Amino acid sequence: MGTNRLEAFSDGVLAVAITLLVLDIKVPEPTPGRTLGHQLLSNWPNYAAYATSFITIGIIWINHHVMVGRLRRANHVVLVLNLLLLLSIGVLPFATSLMAAYLKQPHGQHLAAAVYGGSFMVMSIAFGAMNRYILIGRPELLKAELPEDQRRRILARNMAGLGPYVIATALAPVSAYVTLAICGAIAIFYALPLASGSEPASVSDE
Repeated sequence: MGTNRLEAFSDGVLAVAITLLVLDIKVPEPTPGRTLGHQLLSNWPNYAAYATSFITIGIIWINHHVMVGRLRRANHVVLVLNLLLLLSIGVLPFATSLMAAYLKQPHGQHLAAAVYGGSFMVMSIAFGAMNRYILIGRPELLKAELPEDQRRRILARNMAGLGPYVIATALAPVSAYVTLAICGAIAIFYALPLASGSEPASVSDE
């Protein structure tokens, strides 16, 4: 089948996921003895988790557009792998809400951080699996023929974020703040043009 329906459906899921993130950004209730500024500052975990997840999903949207854009057609395996990728992305609003709610709590913050970092890690694995299948497993699905070494370099760039996500998840029992910081740093890195010339590092081709 062609890729138009695959991309349209994926765009819809990504749009819903990125929209759900903002639901945790609420207007503080007026509280005697607390200024609005203080209440806004005290909600910084919501803002940090929201920004990290928003940027990450946005980068994945760009990555997905490039990945699907390489395809001449999609087979059943590509469709299934795409569904698994979207499944992992659909969990991110929940993981983001969990992280924001428990980051400053004395109990539960480490588990919340593990869920948060683990969600990004699973998403990275799902994206890498789909890209590997396309680039290495079934290169005949590509619109343009690419040398194997070039396809492997593209795949290596796409998988570059997996290691840091594994570290972020592994460090969750030590510090939830470190997990959030690593996930935020990964999002910022991939958003910077300097990551790979003019495009995010996991997006560009040779």
